[in-house]
Amino acid sequence: MELTQKQLLLLNRFNSTLLLKAVSIAKLPLAFITGLKIEKCKGDECVTSVRLKYLNKNPFGSTYFAVLSMAAELSTGALALTAVEGMNPSVALILINMKADFVKKAIGRTTFTCTEGEKLFSAVNEAVATKEPQVQTVSTSGCDINGEMVAQFEFTWSFKQRQLDH
Repeated sequence: MELTQKQLLLLNRFNSTLLLKAVSIAKLPLAFITGLKIEKCKGDECVTSVRLKYLNKNPFGSTYFAVLSMAAELSTGALALTAVEGMNPSVALILINMKADFVKKAIGRTTFTCTEGEKLFSAVNEAVATKEPQVQTVSTSGCDINGEMVAQFEFTWSFKQRQLDH
């Protein structure tokens, strides 16, 4: 998978802790407050994490499901944003569905890994080629520090090429 210069620049921003914090404060304040992190992001893979802390916990002493959902969505959303970066005409993306399975209590750092970036890039390329909306579902797995599965998510993204103004 060949990435454009704009896509590489976006990945550099995702992989910069300082830049990600600045963007989080300005555009994603809940990501900042909950301590969401992008551990690494490449074109085909994104790893995010969140840890159990006072603001993230539920009454049962584990990470609140909404916080886990945010970390999971970020692991697929960063790849989706990279896939549409720099397209001309631009491609709109929107999350249209989510499915989650919670396997065990999240009591510590939970790390989400999505390795299906190529599926998102293919959907964007198909949307541009056909000028028809494309839908793609990708999965991400959340594991604890011992590598044990905590949660499994599927996110369905829709991509649609915007119309050129004539």
